[in-house]
Amino acid sequence: MTFFSYVLLGLSLAVPVGTLTIEMVKRGIRFGFFHSWVVGIGGMVADLILMTLIYAGVAQFLVTETAKLFLWSFGFITLLYIGYESIRDSSQTVLISSFQEEPLWKSFMTGFTITLANPINIIFWIGIYGSVLASAMTKVSFQQSLLYSSAIFLGVALWDLFVSGVVHFSRQAMNATFVRILSIAAGCFLIGFGFYFGYQVIQALFV
Repeated sequence: MTFFSYVLLGLSLAVPVGTLTIEMVKRGIRFGFFHSWVVGIGGMVADLILMTLIYAGVAQFLVTETAKLFLWSFGFITLLYIGYESIRDSSQTVLISSFQEEPLWKSFMTGFTITLANPINIIFWIGIYGSVLASAMTKVSFQQSLLYSSAIFLGVALWDLFVSGVVHFSRQAMNATFVRILSIAAGCFLIGFGFYFGYQVIQALFV
């Protein structure tokens, strides 16, 4: 595979709509381009940590029963809280014509936490990236495998920029009612994922 092929792989991995994309759209509408983009950056930093762990050979420990139980529990608590915050904030007045104020670090930490709190994301990266890495390192040098990993990361970054840009330039066409509905829907989506993770905890403990 060429460098461009790995960029396309990164784009393909990022395109499916999940918890991070929903949060990027929601914050982009409420706070503007940079808040949406910073959510994506937070997610990418978390992905980079996962990539580093896989490189370091820690992936085998992340798929043990004890580790998965911790990950499911962490995801359950975190996503329930973030989902609750989204529904709670939907009652606040939203002025689409002007950008509201919120610290960028909060958007970053939200993206970072959502990504690390999603066990599906962790298992996904281990399965997809781990297999790609194992395949690449049997054919190319370590330096080239790092280059290909950067290409995957670049693909994810390009998708995040695209989502943030689309939300930024389309936000003026959206009214406050739409934003409230989106916030509630996003909150329900996150809580739904949280309950799914909680169900996995119950299965692991009692089934």
